[in-house]
Amino acid sequence: MAKQASSRSSGVRGSRTGRPIMALLDLLGRRWSLRILWELRDAPLTSRALRTACDEASPTVLQTRLSELREAGFVELGEAGGYGLTPLGRDLCETFMPLHRFAERWRK
Repeated sequence: MAKQASSRSSGVRGSRTGRPIMALLDLLGRRWSLRILWELRDAPLTSRALRTACDEASPTVLQTRLSELREAGFVELGEAGGYGLTPLGRDLCETFMPLHRFAERWRK
């Protein structure tokens, strides 16, 4: 757990303060981060299934983002080998649902 705490309090790009909101937005703003969380919202996926769901994202970038999301405490590697959301990750995805519903209305 100490690893997670230290990664959450470390400096972030574009911020001298490293405030939690800035760290979160920095992580979520990285390429594929939000997409990975979105694809895992319903059920765990293997690396291959996740890559397919993410429109064949680069395996290197996908693994880098998965590592970052795991270190942040949002994603975990299950015993069966698939990636899934942690309780914290599920909470984060629930936080985005009002924005998702708004986007669906806006798109129409």
